[in-house]
Amino acid sequence: MLFCPSCANLLLIENEDGQDFFCQTCPYTYNIQKRHTTRKELKRKEVDDVLGGADAWKNVDSTEIPCPKCEHEKAFFMQIQIRSADEPSSIFYKCCNDKCQHQWREG
Repeated sequence: MLFCPSCANLLLIENEDGQDFFCQTCPYTYNIQKRHTTRKELKRKEVDDVLGGADAWKNVDSTEIPCPKCEHEKAFFMQIQIRSADEPSSIFYKCCNDKCQHQWREG
């Protein structure tokens, strides 16, 4: 991307012949002599686990609800208020089966 040196707005490509960049707010134009390409690699942000990671599931209760993935009869659960206070809280489940560990939520 090129910017106008006088007003710092983004330069656009002229539609007629595609040989000039122009500024929409001032009379500045820039003649394109050769192909212009730039590429910038963006660094990804690390995503935090919203539920607190593996430590959040250490001291939670279990209930008798079947896992939708492996049909195990018990699952750990915790309630978290993720929306506004006048909305009901969401219930997060994690399968008690060590081989499955499937997570899902209600609400």
